[in-house]
Amino acid sequence: MSDRLASGATENDAADFLLELLSEEIPARMQAKARNDLARMMVEALSAAGLSHAGVDNYSTPRRLALIARDLPLATEAVREELKGPRTSAPPQALDGFLRKTGLTRDQLEDRDGTWFAVVDKPGRSTTDVLAEAVTAIIRDFPWPKAMRWGAASRSAASLRWVRPLHSIVALLGEKIVPVAIEGVSCGAATLGHRFHHPGPITIGGAHDYVEKLRACHVIVDQEEREAIIRKGTFDAAEDAGFLLVEDEGLVVENAGLTEWPRPLLGGFDPEYLDVPEEVIQLTARINQKYFVMRSPDGKLAPHFVCTANIDANDGGEAIVAGNERVLAARLSDARFFWEQDLKLGLEEFLPKLESMLFYEGMGSLRAKADRMAELSARLARDYFPECDPEIARRAGLLAKADLATGMVGEFPELQGVMGSYYADRQGEEPGTVAALRQQYEASVEGPVAVCVALADRLDTLAAFFARGIKPTGSKDPFALRRAALQTILTILSNGTRLRLQAALEQAKAGLGAEGAALDVSELLAFFADRLKVQQREAGVRHDLIDAVFALGGEDDLVRLLARVTALQGFVTTGEGGDLLAGYKRAANILKKEKWDLPRVMTGKGEQGIPQTGEEDPLVLVEEPAIAAAVREMATGSTQNDDAPAEEVALVAALDRAEPDAARAVAAEDFTAAMTALASLRAPIDAFFDKVTVNDSDAEARKRRLNLLARFRDAVHNVADFSKIEG
Repeated sequence: MSDRLASGATENDAADFLLELLSEEIPARMQAKARNDLARMMVEALSAAGLSHAGVDNYSTPRRLALIARDLPLATEAVREELKGPRTSAPPQALDGFLRKTGLTRDQLEDRDGTWFAVVDKPGRSTTDVLAEAVTAIIRDFPWPKAMRWGAASRSAASLRWVRPLHSIVALLGEKIVPVAIEGVSCGAATLGHRFHHPGPITIGGAHDYVEKLRACHVIVDQEEREAIIRKGTFDAAEDAGFLLVEDEGLVVENAGLTEWPRPLLGGFDPEYLDVPEEVIQLTARINQKYFVMRSPDGKLAPHFVCTANIDANDGGEAIVAGNERVLAARLSDARFFWEQDLKLGLEEFLPKLESMLFYEGMGSLRAKADRMAELSARLARDYFPECDPEIARRAGLLAKADLATGMVGEFPELQGVMGSYYADRQGEEPGTVAALRQQYEASVEGPVAVCVALADRLDTLAAFFARGIKPTGSKDPFALRRAALQTILTILSNGTRLRLQAALEQAKAGLGAEGAALDVSELLAFFADRLKVQQREAGVRHDLIDAVFALGGEDDLVRLLARVTALQGFVTTGEGGDLLAGYKRAANILKKEKWDLPRVMTGKGEQGIPQTGEEDPLVLVEEPAIAAAVREMATGSTQNDDAPAEEVALVAALDRAEPDAARAVAAEDFTAAMTALASLRAPIDAFFDKVTVNDSDAEARKRRLNLLARFRDAVHNVADFSKIEG
């Protein structure tokens, strides 16, 4: 008899399911994902078994993951499943495979008009059985980013893995224990309360009393409730002391992941440590100790902090605060020692130490990179930033990595760049140099010197790695080269820097010397194009339009490129733009089918297939209007014909007006005006296709009209390669 019938349940009976997995401390940074993974996997298991539910609540504390699935039916429904098999005339192997799939024999199949059908009856199952299997599978397959085995069983590779040793499982459907079979881990209705306040076992009656019973034992299982306690407690502690809390939501979540009974407490440190840069104090307090810092009303860092205890202390927390103050004082004392030692030397005196620090295997030392950055920074300043003194940029580039050799950055790597700016300021470097050192690791920097240094750093890195064939593949990018390219793009665009990217990359390549010989700059440009498409996707810019502009070739000024793309996107989404695109595609298809193109003899320098110096081409110096007109006519293939249809004549006239207008607008970087000029071609090209036969029986007329279509296509290409535009 099924559990459902044994319990006297009716068809409408349902119960809540409680699952708690108690272990040793789970790292705070893993808890949110683990909590969500547990809920997701349980919902998937319920769905696969055909079990409905009224929602899943999930919880986590440092020691436990838990969920409550609401209103589960006590049994699954019996189902009848009909499967279509192979035809009766199919080879025996096909039938054998179908029988294996269904678990039936041939005489259990039905022959329906020459096709085998299987009818499989699946009886309903007890929900307890379904849950027992599901929980076992979830625990064994749980996607921890890092997991471990423990105890004697750990000698077997088949033993259970969990983030930390798993101690017990509570699995209750209603008030009934779900028997989960995991070796070495107890399963039942008992769990533990707070490690210090209530370390003994607690018997849970079911999902209905889980949260409150644990609360009575000093465990708040709801992480959001703990976060709210910490958020309010830290704010109140700072306000009561007359300070302003430096709000830090990440620290709130982390402290909630470290405590089951959070109690914020105010502490302090010796004000003499405020001589150390405040970033050092903040980093020490936040990263090392998980403390909140605060500021005085005048905005300066205050010599106080808030720590989060995990217990209700009998002395009001005095001993806890005193212990935390001693720990922080020791850390700050170390930091001040490094600060004072580093200040005894000038920043430049750390450069020799960079010679023994490897940039990357085969790419020389950090000192060599500093020299390359200095040279490239100065070159960028000279070429693109007339307001920037190249020698200041050179100096900033040279010193940018010097703080990597200091004691402070050796102890606190997170402060690289920041410490360099402090040391540079103390030794009297130019403000631009100080700013450049501080900003160099930021995604987007501001100020000409900072931009030169940041671009030099990233372009040099990209060139060095690509030259050695080290490139991102798939999801793998161990050297963050995609991020380097993206940050380069952000810096260029946010500053509106008119920089020729290809030329800058060539300069970076030259700086590598022989090591850069293998670098294919065009490949690196394509890499930037891909990053630009990704970066602009969030801004709603279509990737195909970026392709359409890139396809023109020679467009490596990202500011101008995006201006062109923006204008193009605004144009193609209008009715006129859509119609012109349709006309373009029709013309391009005809030309492609006919394998037709304009004569290229005189259309421009370099297109004749022979070197063009001006001396070899006698027509370059021709200024006679009549001859120039003849040359232009040869180039466009457009000859006048009095018998041409009016629509053909109108298209020629429209091109005569639109081509120079669009060319002037492009030269002036007024791309909206260029699109407007192109839009004037819409009606003439539509009328041409409606009234004119391109493949006329008259060979001359056919040639003239194909040339006209080619001219129309090329006129559009002066703005963008419309063949790359989708739709």
